Amino acid sequence: MTSRVPTVDAFRPLDHGIAHNHFSVRGEPPQRRLLAWRDRVGHLIDVLPSRSDLEKPFQASIDRYQVGDLVFTDCRSDLLMLERSQTRISTDRVRDFVFHVFLEGAVQNVTVRTSQRDSAQSPASILALDMNQPIRMQRLACRVITFFVPAALVQEVFPDPEAVHGRMLHTSMPLVPLIIDHVATLSRRIASLNASEVDGAIRAAAELLVAAFGRQAGLSGDARAAARAAMFGQVRRYIQAHLTESDLSPESVLNALQLTRPTLYRLFQHEGGLGAYIRNLRLRRAADELICYPHVAVIEIAYGLGFKSASDFTRAFRRAYDMAPQDFRALASKRIQSRWQASMRA
Repeated sequence: MTSRVPTVDAFRPLDHGIAHNHFSVRGEPPQRRLLAWRDRVGHLIDVLPSRSDLEKPFQASIDRYQVGDLVFTDCRSDLLMLERSQTRISTDRVRDFVFHVFLEGAVQNVTVRTSQRDSAQSPASILALDMNQPIRMQRLACRVITFFVPAALVQEVFPDPEAVHGRMLHTSMPLVPLIIDHVATLSRRIASLNASEVDGAIRAAAELLVAAFGRQAGLSGDARAAARAAMFGQVRRYIQAHLTESDLSPESVLNALQLTRPTLYRLFQHEGGLGAYIRNLRLRRAADELICYPHVAVIEIAYGLGFKSASDFTRAFRRAYDMAPQDFRALASKRIQSRWQASMRA
């Protein structure tokens, strides 16, 4: 007979229309706690523990609230290395926009792998993610509130919502203290609120978050920002329409849309430049096609997305995803197969 206390994983309805679930690792044996947490959050993101991490004490818990299609979580955890890889993205259906607001602790060493953007600057208090793009980050011991936000709300400010991915805000930036105060108040009072009040508070937080990131990107606030947003949308639509053409380049975009070079540079500076933006879109499309069309030759996918040679494509893909296209396809196929077998056993 064991005396171990079961891991806490309980569903408790609060007000009519509010679903609440609580999970904690405290009932697990010490050597199993980090693994139990990895299993719990694995449907969204991978926890990357080292051997020494598994030997250390670990504490984590999470409360999840849902009102209609809005989800809000309140998580406390020790230090974690987290990754959402392209292989995981290709084998799940999670496509939300996610905003992490740190009431305690912070996030650092954020790497947006498709655009090769690393951030080793001071830890950030707020992080925005597009769950359709890869990310790797180190989350310090923290308490973090997470909002899952509909794409339509993000798109009201960002003509290209994907551009919010990996952006960070620090406490000294405009609107950030207001956001943190609003979120802290919501987390304290949520158990006493009704569904309508929770819905309103979550939507208000989401609108504040999107506004803060829009202000940081220069995409909101005045007529100049509105014009910038419109131009960004125009360029994005042109690139999407011509993505498979081998002659698509910054020069061809300049010529087609009659924009000045400095204007185009400023629009895509946060993406590492327009050339990098085009390449990253092609690589993401290629990753999807490698999974969706397993019998199509890699070289056909490369040529179909405007790459001029197999070697150019392989080098670019390896830089973005740390593996060759063939290896990526095999790994994703193996993951899909193992999930299918697990679902059959269940």
